[in-house]
Amino acid sequence: MTELAAPHALTPDPEALVRGLKDGTWPRAEWTHRAHLVAGVWFVRNEGLDAACRNMPDVIRRYNEASGVANTESAGYHETLTQAYLGEIARQLHVLPRTVELHGCVASVCRSDLADSDWPHRYWRRSTLWSPKARREWVDPDLRSLPA
Repeated sequence: MTELAAPHALTPDPEALVRGLKDGTWPRAEWTHRAHLVAGVWFVRNEGLDAACRNMPDVIRRYNEASGVANTESAGYHETLTQAYLGEIARQLHVLPRTVELHGCVASVCRSDLADSDWPHRYWRRSTLWSPKARREWVDPDLRSLPA
């Protein structure tokens, strides 16, 4: 069995995280950038990219509402960010050996460029990415194309 290094100590357990998101009990203070990545890995790994792109947005929206965050044009769920990260997570997982278990996948993604919360700004202008339209629906990158 191939396994990558254990996740960083601040990396939440993927199963507990997704359970907490789905039932609205995950502590809001722990819904960090790293936690978003971990959840993305769980969804892509367990459901596949297409299902993750359909299901994770609803989980995030419901979690936001349960934890007191409104999903508006300036806060809460962000479609372009979610879809971009899920696509890149899938691309990164695709190159890992199939024998790498979930925690190894999480460790790999959390050591990648995606761990830098500024990653999207390599592809989108801030004004584009943080627009109400980009929160509501997919908006293509306007600086350069995402990795293939």
